[in-house]
Amino acid sequence: MRRRSRKKPAAPESHERWLITYADLITLLMIFFVILYAMSRIDTQKYEVLAQSLQLEFRKSDTVIEMGSGVTGSLDRAQQPKPAETSEKVDKPDKEKLQEEAKRQMEQNLQDLLKVIQSYIKQNHLENKIFVADTSEGIAIRLSDQFLFDLGKANLKDNALPVLGKLASLFSTLHNTISIEGHTDNLAIQPGGVFQDNWELSAGRSLSVLRYFVDKAKIDPKKFKIAGYGDTRPVVPNTTNANRQKNRRVEITVLRSLDFK
Repeated sequence: MRRRSRKKPAAPESHERWLITYADLITLLMIFFVILYAMSRIDTQKYEVLAQSLQLEFRKSDTVIEMGSGVTGSLDRAQQPKPAETSEKVDKPDKEKLQEEAKRQMEQNLQDLLKVIQSYIKQNHLENKIFVADTSEGIAIRLSDQFLFDLGKANLKDNALPVLGKLASLFSTLHNTISIEGHTDNLAIQPGGVFQDNWELSAGRSLSVLRYFVDKAKIDPKKFKIAGYGDTRPVVPNTTNANRQKNRRVEITVLRSLDFK
């Protein structure tokens, strides 16, 4: 007879498997807290460097907030960049400032011109032939026809050239407009002459002075304007020969004006 083998009794079921899961959980928690601890540690030296760098950047004067006082609010406003202005706001004050400066310089030049001409007249004893004055229009220089022209003619005399040469040397440095006006007395022009009347004579005389400045002295013709007024603008009544002599003249005026463009 065969003997039946006995079955070995099954091993009792373990009730401590939860310890494995618990141990894994504890391990993970420990790792997690180690990481947190490591992240929470501060390198003081690196922190100070970072803090100073950020503070410097926030306090820089070239902050993107124009006219601001920096991100920290403690930046000196004197160091702030000025806000960008439109061209109109910039150009208008600048243009006005330039105009004012040009006017001051022009006035100074006119006063210097007046003094130089007065000194020239005195040194050359030309008080009876040249008169200069500061008028509302500008510096007016009145030249008698006695040394400029012969009676009834418009050709410049030789002794007038030094005076015109002196004036030309002064005019060449100015930027003002220069007016040249011819004037006569009220006596009628003798028939058979070059000019038909005092209008033509006064215009011809102013033109002769202009041609000297432009052709001889080589001054820019754009600086000048000329006119002939005949006997319509006397300085004194044409009642005597002396008065008529005063009315026969060429007036050169350096105008008190500048072209602003």
